[in-house]
Amino acid sequence: MKRAVIQIRKEKLQLLADKAIYWPAQKTLIIADLHLGKAMHFRRAGIAVPGGVEQLNLQRLEDLIARTRPVEVLLLGDLFHSDLNSSWQGFVELRAKHTSMKFTLVTGNHDVLEPEYYIEADIELMPTLDRGPFHFTHHPAEHPSLYNLAGHIHPGIRMVGKAKQTMQLPCFFFGKDAGILPAFGGFTGLYRMKRKEADRVFVTVQGGVLRV
Repeated sequence: MKRAVIQIRKEKLQLLADKAIYWPAQKTLIIADLHLGKAMHFRRAGIAVPGGVEQLNLQRLEDLIARTRPVEVLLLGDLFHSDLNSSWQGFVELRAKHTSMKFTLVTGNHDVLEPEYYIEADIELMPTLDRGPFHFTHHPAEHPSLYNLAGHIHPGIRMVGKAKQTMQLPCFFFGKDAGILPAFGGFTGLYRMKRKEADRVFVTVQGGVLRV
């Protein structure tokens, strides 16, 4: 698994090609914006979406857990896209395979399931979480002293090739006081970021992570 390493406030974070972060010092896997159930939500509305999206997202998460063996999975919001549908059961079954592991959800705007469903899945809910030098949120949020790590934006960056062809790729985006994770879910779209000279940007491409 190809990865890049970034140091923030003396903490090293591993940026993974599957659009996640592994924090070795805390043995924590950090992901944002799975949006499980989104494909089913759109199908209910009569909108055609690619088949197998939900299964692929869950399998990617299962594979990451197997590779990194974290003690905690920290979810930075929008775990499930909307109202309850059958896709939730797939996540409950994945969670049941890892009973010794902690799952923490920093709640996002799409996390609207009734509390009993999170209790059933043994997920701890937090509005925000401060740990080490980091202030974890779903929406990007300033903090007077801690470095903010968030999701929600689904960041992407425009790349230009030698023949002036362009493409937009998901990215990890780190500014001076805050960073944004790419959306983990495979059916989420991208928001093109505007970078400053000091920003550190990493794209996920061809199974690896590349600083651009």
